[in-house]
Amino acid sequence: MLEFLQRPVVVTADVNLSVVALTVVGLLSRLWRLTYPRAVVFDEVYYGQYISLYMKRVFFFDGSGPPLGHMLLALGGYLGGFDGNFVWNRIGAEYSSNVPVRSLRLLPALAGALSVPMAYQIVWELGFSHCAALGAALLMLIENALITQARLMLLESVLIFFNLLAVLSYLKFNSQKHRPFSPSWWLWLTLTGVACSCAVGIKYMGVFTYLLVLGVAAVHTWHLIGDRALSNVRVLCHVLARAVALLVLPVVTYVLFFYVHLTLLYRSGPHDQIMSSAFQASLEGGLARITQGQPLEVAYGSQVTLKSASGRPVPCWLHSHQSTYPIMYDNGRGSSHQQQVTCYPFKDVNNWWIVKDPGRHQLEVSNPPRPVRHRDVVQLVHGMTTRLLNTHDVAAPLSPHAQEVSCYVDYNISMPAQSLWRLDVVNRESDAETWKTILSELSGAHLPDWGFRQLEVVGEKLSRGLHESTVWTVEEHRYGRSQEQKERELELHSPAQTDVSRNLSFLARFSELQWRMLTVRSDDSEHKYSSTPLDWVTLDTSIAYWLHPRTSAQIHLLGNVVIWASAGLATALYALLTCWYLLRRRRNIRDLPEDCWLRWVLAGALCAGGWAANYLPFFLMEKTLFLYHYLPALAFQILLLPVVVQQVGEHLCRSELQRSLFGALVVAWYSAACRVFAVLRPLTYGDTPLSPSELQALRWRDSWDILIRKH
Repeated sequence: MLEFLQRPVVVTADVNLSVVALTVVGLLSRLWRLTYPRAVVFDEVYYGQYISLYMKRVFFFDGSGPPLGHMLLALGGYLGGFDGNFVWNRIGAEYSSNVPVRSLRLLPALAGALSVPMAYQIVWELGFSHCAALGAALLMLIENALITQARLMLLESVLIFFNLLAVLSYLKFNSQKHRPFSPSWWLWLTLTGVACSCAVGIKYMGVFTYLLVLGVAAVHTWHLIGDRALSNVRVLCHVLARAVALLVLPVVTYVLFFYVHLTLLYRSGPHDQIMSSAFQASLEGGLARITQGQPLEVAYGSQVTLKSASGRPVPCWLHSHQSTYPIMYDNGRGSSHQQQVTCYPFKDVNNWWIVKDPGRHQLEVSNPPRPVRHRDVVQLVHGMTTRLLNTHDVAAPLSPHAQEVSCYVDYNISMPAQSLWRLDVVNRESDAETWKTILSELSGAHLPDWGFRQLEVVGEKLSRGLHESTVWTVEEHRYGRSQEQKERELELHSPAQTDVSRNLSFLARFSELQWRMLTVRSDDSEHKYSSTPLDWVTLDTSIAYWLHPRTSAQIHLLGNVVIWASAGLATALYALLTCWYLLRRRRNIRDLPEDCWLRWVLAGALCAGGWAANYLPFFLMEKTLFLYHYLPALAFQILLLPVVVQQVGEHLCRSELQRSLFGALVVAWYSAACRVFAVLRPLTYGDTPLSPSELQALRWRDSWDILIRKH
């Protein structure tokens, strides 16, 4: 029974030394002198700010993408002992001794290094030769732009890593189709879903690769459904497994990223105001301090501040002051000369309003308080001037299609007050819902100097239905205690004594943050290094990342022109060959065996499709674009290049002489790519001082001349 103890336990493993060697060389190329330069390089100034806020647990808002990428960079800082104390305000600023530069740049460098052996594995899993797989890895290894981006505290290399991991995992899963529901089958299927979710969690661009993998999986699943050898129950199990792993799991994982993000960032910070009052009140400090303990239900006589829920163009509060609209505007139109009502982006005593019952003169809260409910008609009295919020059929100063909003001044003329407002609690749970502080929501242009450059508030003549711009939220709230104006003014100037828990649920905070990320537009002003998608494919652009202050050594994001040009040609050749094969197959002429044809189609779907999915959408984007946006698409093009080379060598070169000549051409082409890598190396690593003439010669248009002269 115990015979197995009498023999040694032996474990055997197949080790691909090529993969090991590629991994080692990839690590050397990305990790060598990783702490150089010890200065802020280009977008490190952008990501570094968020890392410091993570270290201090301070909430921030970044509309450029989900939080996973920022959290991974912050993890490097945490493991390196970074305390967050560094001012990220200038490119080129020297890092202080407390900044763990190696730890902060380590994760992107590892991701870039591991993309090299991953390229080998993908081409191998597609069914192509060892030489083709090795060629893809070599191109990934010596592409200058990929090296530059991976050696800095940036996210493109991490995005490329998860893109490639998603494709590789799916190919591994697909190779297990003869062992369905085995542990390895489940492992690769699950890893595909997780990798797709991570790609989206790094940057929204990752959704392009996710949709690509999802599309390929849907086609394979459709073919599987048509397999009559499988029972209905078996087919149903296959479909459910794929749905759970590729649809449900990525969504759950994506939400988990936000859970960790919001758990870490629990303190109030500089970006709070873009969020709703309820969200701000859920953070430690800031608005939570102001609103702690204030009454929950708004009652007649309540003193409130009303914040615009849209937060655009800036967060602001309903405001009024003694000044009136000018009798005549600059364009010749007249006004009502009523007291101005604006939206003011700062805390101010003139932001306070009193909720009044139109049938009573009472301006303090009764005992017991009478809560205001959904659909009640109320008046809003400006706290400091005691005038009623009013709108009437007078054109607004800057938006003549809409009505002016004012505080009513009785001039004894035929302009009656229109100061009754019906309360609409838009997020109510029932029609008897009471108006609640922070939790309830009620349903710009800058004014000229006479309006103190504050934001215009207008009334719509006809209701267009619920819109974010018509929604206002009670932020600060207290029960008014005095009917006398002097005592009321003292109340309004005093801090609000505000004890009701307003902690939003995680799902509510996640929904709001996700919505803000998708709808709030950043300032996409022109940049000296911005470019268009057409500039990328021709490499007619570059970015100066860093310049040494004394030696003129510098780092540029500049691609290997041999790789970029040949990758573009390979993509075009793939499209032409595919069209040719399809036309021939339509005529029932099979140039390729069926297994070769399926391999060719799958390679195109994942590699050419990956390039198109990660490149073409940029033509539709209205944002500032840079060369590094093209790198994920380039990675897929690099995978396609040796696939096309093998196809040409095996199926288009008929004779041995043609194959020999083509092989020599491929070797010469790889040598040229290596030569350009060596020529551009000083701008990739930035460790070599350059004279002006040397720098001019390294422009890609002149690199061919250098290449020819050195040969």
